[in-house]
Amino acid sequence: MSELLQQLNPAQRRAVEAADGPVLVLAGPGSGKTRVLTHRVAYLIAERDVDPFNILAVTFTNKAAREMKDRLEALVGASAAQTLSMGTFHSLCARFLRRDIVHLERERDFVIYDSDDQQRLMRRVLRELNIDEKRNQPRAVLARISSAKNELVGPAEYADLKHVGLFESNVAKCYPRYQALLQEANALDFDDLLSETVRLFAQYPEVLAKYHDRFSALLVDEYQDTNRAQYLFIRHLAARQRNLFVVGDDDQSIYLFRGADVRNILQFEQDYPEAQVILLEQNYRSTQSILDSAQAVIHASHKPKHLKRLWTENGGGAQVRLHEGYDQDEEAAFVADEIVRLIAAGELAARDCAVMYRTNAQSRAVEEALIRRTLPYQIIGGTRFYERKEVRDMLAYLRVAHNPYDSVSLMRIINWPGRGIGERTEKDLERWATTLGVPIFQALRELEDPATSSPFAVRTITALLGFLHLLDELIAASKTLPIAELIERIVARVAARETLEREYDLLEAEDRWQNLVELRDVAEGYKNLPQENQLSTFLEEVALVAEVDKLDPNADKVTCITLHQAKGLEYGAVFLIGLEEGLLPHSRSVDDRDQLEEERRLLYVGMTRAQHKLYLCCATKRLNYGRTTVSRPSRFLADIPKALLHTPGRRSKAPAAPQATMFSPRSALGDKQPVVGSRYTRPSAAPPPSATRFAAGQQVRHATFGEGIVVTSRLVDGDEEVTVRFSDRERRLLASFANLELVE
Repeated sequence: MSELLQQLNPAQRRAVEAADGPVLVLAGPGSGKTRVLTHRVAYLIAERDVDPFNILAVTFTNKAAREMKDRLEALVGASAAQTLSMGTFHSLCARFLRRDIVHLERERDFVIYDSDDQQRLMRRVLRELNIDEKRNQPRAVLARISSAKNELVGPAEYADLKHVGLFESNVAKCYPRYQALLQEANALDFDDLLSETVRLFAQYPEVLAKYHDRFSALLVDEYQDTNRAQYLFIRHLAARQRNLFVVGDDDQSIYLFRGADVRNILQFEQDYPEAQVILLEQNYRSTQSILDSAQAVIHASHKPKHLKRLWTENGGGAQVRLHEGYDQDEEAAFVADEIVRLIAAGELAARDCAVMYRTNAQSRAVEEALIRRTLPYQIIGGTRFYERKEVRDMLAYLRVAHNPYDSVSLMRIINWPGRGIGERTEKDLERWATTLGVPIFQALRELEDPATSSPFAVRTITALLGFLHLLDELIAASKTLPIAELIERIVARVAARETLEREYDLLEAEDRWQNLVELRDVAEGYKNLPQENQLSTFLEEVALVAEVDKLDPNADKVTCITLHQAKGLEYGAVFLIGLEEGLLPHSRSVDDRDQLEEERRLLYVGMTRAQHKLYLCCATKRLNYGRTTVSRPSRFLADIPKALLHTPGRRSKAPAAPQATMFSPRSALGDKQPVVGSRYTRPSAAPPPSATRFAAGQQVRHATFGEGIVVTSRLVDGDEEVTVRFSDRERRLLASFANLELVE
């Protein structure tokens, strides 16, 4: 056996040594797929005498391409590694078009427009077509056009589609003009790189033949994430020799919202009936208990033709821990306290711990819990909660309502949402206020006097006075409304949700809206303060959280990350929070089987990021826009056999409100029968208490929060709700879940 193959396990060797022709490698998480890809390329060069010049390797990210090239340099030398063609779909298409775009009657020196360039161009399109930019935000229009291009739907075909609503009709008007202006500028956007290359291959067989002559071996990474344009790009290149080697995992396809189509990998054997299929099932990342729990989730919905059964030599490891908290704050407190314990015990460092969630808004409670315990953390691929634009905009409205002379906050929101006050007007207003020697708010007040001489046109004065009168209304409301209701008033008056939907595509708008909902729910926690103190206290405490010092990027930090962003990463301990119906699976997905199955795969991806410890967390109650609702554990938790889970402190009875428990046999959409293999049914409910067990003044002990004093106790929904003052703050707990002990 060659030295090259000695580093591989038997399945990896079979993949690397596979004969020519189509090969599908189904690589489970942590199974060494990058090693297989790089060794396959090295094997072709060293053992099959394939000229590196004739090899094409396609990746999804520049990072993956760099990592593969670095590994190949170590295996075959720098010269061979530099000779082969390797890159992302977009970089390779750009390279091909530089040579051959003249066939499409375009110039080779085309420029590539980035997102900022595209938005500027779309603003021009909207102006030319006299379409309201405020109601048709450039970014949202471009998102629709991008989706069309990824499906290879051109302007004419898009116009022929049935469009529901004014926005879609406006997109159909903008698309052809946008493309015409791109061509006029000899420019391509990122989606054009792929769609134009596919069009080139389809319309000019002689061009495609040249690439067939060049590339005798084609390798593709992350095949499950390909969209239609990428799929056809690969099909064209592999059409003659069919020497196609793809690596992917249908269980990790989680980018449907970006156009990825899991059917591309599932139908590989239909496209290539002679394909060899090789499964990589040995996992080098996780313990067996983590793998067994993750596989219980992913195998519950369907039995694919090629069922992967992951195994590892890492040992059984600790059981997966299931934690059911009282609410999102206790859930976050548990996560932070457990991280403190792991670090104190010397088991893991902060950098080895990750908290993962379905939506960005869920990070708020976790961030605050980490801050209270002085645990350094970083938000990966996102922004800290109180630094997110829509949150800062809402806080600016609150600050101005509290103190209208806060000119920084006032100028932040003077044109959000857009009210016809441009940058020039803003600068003129600041200069005029400086000349008058008054704050900007007072300068606005001066405009109410028609006799005032100002640098503004009548139309501009009208817009500025409209803003002033809105502020007057909010200032008055701040004197009488609780802070949560004040936020609701602002949201309604500025049409915040509608504004976000105009400014962003549907998914991002919803994500940003949920951040505002979360902010409102934070404010609800101040309702027991005197009304006159609520706003000032809230703003002060938020400022203290938001102004935590920026941390050194090389410091030891806990990672907070969405599940979509976590793919490809690994951590010693992973905490998955918010595993409840409506969050995971997301409420948008429960009525669509394909989307529901993608939510299942998303949980699987999160679970398989864990190396040593995995925590599955949910809450029995969750605050959502001011209403505390009983949460139902995610249906996916029902698919994990109880024997695989460690559930300390799980409440002994079902909640009073009807709901599925986390061991309910119902899991898949529309299932009316228990899932095959499910061993658990709903626990029987204990009779509700007839009297309270705890009384004010008693000293109690909680496993997580320590000792505290009972403030109040009352019967609520068939349970006993106990308010306890702990050393850090008061908490409301359900007695049936909290397992409080009386301290004699």
